[in-house]
Amino acid sequence: MKKNECFPMTADRLGADLEGICIHEGMPVFVPGLLPGEGAGIKIVKAEKRYAFGRMESKPDPVSPDRRTPDCASYPRCGGCTGRHMSYEATLAAKRQQVEDCFRRIAGIETEVPPVLGMDSPYGYRNKTSLPAGGTAEQPVLGFYAPRSHAVIPAETCPNAMPPANDLAEAFLGWMKQFHVEPYHEETRRGLIRHLVIRVNRKGESMVTVAANGSTLPHQQELTDALVKLGTVSLWLNENRAATNVILSDRFHLIYGRETFTGTLFDLQFELSPASFFQVNPVQTEKLYQTAVDFAQLKPADLLCDVYCGAGTITLTMARHCREAIGIEIVEAAVENAKRNAVLNGISNVSFRAGKAEELLPQMVAGGLRPDVICVDPPRKGLDPAVIHAMAQAGPDRIVYVSCNPATLARDAGLLRDEGYLVRKVQPVDMFCWTSGVETVCLLSRDS
Repeated sequence: MKKNECFPMTADRLGADLEGICIHEGMPVFVPGLLPGEGAGIKIVKAEKRYAFGRMESKPDPVSPDRRTPDCASYPRCGGCTGRHMSYEATLAAKRQQVEDCFRRIAGIETEVPPVLGMDSPYGYRNKTSLPAGGTAEQPVLGFYAPRSHAVIPAETCPNAMPPANDLAEAFLGWMKQFHVEPYHEETRRGLIRHLVIRVNRKGESMVTVAANGSTLPHQQELTDALVKLGTVSLWLNENRAATNVILSDRFHLIYGRETFTGTLFDLQFELSPASFFQVNPVQTEKLYQTAVDFAQLKPADLLCDVYCGAGTITLTMARHCREAIGIEIVEAAVENAKRNAVLNGISNVSFRAGKAEELLPQMVAGGLRPDVICVDPPRKGLDPAVIHAMAQAGPDRIVYVSCNPATLARDAGLLRDEGYLVRKVQPVDMFCWTSGVETVCLLSRDS
C-alpha cells in the first residue's frame, strides 16, 4: 500500500477519534468521516508499516443510518469536532465502546461499561472559547486551527459556544476591522492580536482576555464599549511576545472591570481569574462530579484526599459529605484559588497543599496520611507510578479515578490491580459533545 493509491474500502468500526477504520489486505486504514458499514473509494494519504491514513474520494455507499448533515459551516475543516456528521446517539455509543475497548486491550480488564451520560441538548455548552486570529489588518479572521496545523479556519459562529460567546467574537472582529488592527503572524512574529479567549458563566456574564504581541491595545475604549454592551464584566490584555504556541503568558493587564468573575457548580460558587482552570461544560460537570460523589460513598467520619485538585472544585463538592478533605495541586495559583473558593462557600473542613503529586503524596503518606477515600483527576498522561505506589501504601478503602483519557485510565487501572485494587464500576460522561473526548469515573477498591 502506497501513498496516492486508491482502493474501495468499507469501514468496520470507529477509532478513538471517531474516524472510520477499514481493513485492507490485513492493514488498518483510518478514514475520517466514514461510518461503520459505509463503503467508499479511499485514497491513501499516508502509509506506515502497520497502518495507513486515507481520504474519501467518493460519497459513501451505502449510507449509514447514523449519518446526518453537519450543522456547522466550518466542519470538518476547523478540527474542533470530529463527529458532527453523526447522530448524537452514535457519538455516545462510540465513546462507550472506546472506554470498554481500552480496558480490555490495554489492561486485560473485562468490565461492564454502561451507556454514556449525555446532554439533553448538546449545544451551546462550552463556557470557554479560544479563538486564534489570522488574516490581515484589512481582512482579519477569528476561528480555529485546522487539524495538525496552525492555519486559522474562519468560524463566524461555533455551535458549541455558550451564549453570548459568538456575539462577543463578532463584536471583537468588528473592532479589528474598523480600526485595522493587525493579527499576529507566527512566521514573521509581526502583528498584534494572537488569540481571543472568552469565558462566560450561567448568568450571561463574560470575562474576555485578548492575547497580544504587545502591552497595549489601540482604540481600547471603543473595544471596551462594544464588549460591555454584551455582558462583559472583566476585560484583560495578556501580553504574550513569546515565539511559542502557548496561548497565554503569565503577564496580565486588567483593562476593564473586575479581576475575577464567578462560575457555579451545584450551589457552589467558584472565583475565576483569566488563568484559572474550570471545566468547560458546567451541565455535564455536575453529572461527572455527582457520579464521583456517588462512587466515593463518603461517610461523615471519612478523610478524603483529592489529588490533582485544581481550584478545588471536586474537593469542595465532596467536602460536604465527609469529616475532612485535603487537596493536592502543583499549580500554586490554583491552590490560592481553591483556598479562596473554600472561604467563598463557607467550607471550613478543607485544606490545600501545593506541590507535585508524585513528590508530595509519598511524603504525606510517609508522614502518616491514611485517607479513607482518594480521588484523582490527573492530566491526560495519567498517574505517575510514584502516585500509584503512594496510594497503595496509604491503603484507602476506595479510589475514585476521574479521567479524561480512557487509555491512560485503563493502563493505571492495570497498575492499581497489581497493587491490590480492582475496578468495581465505571461511568463515562460526555463532557465534549460532538468530539471524540470522553470523561470517565472509575471506582476501585481492594481485592478482598
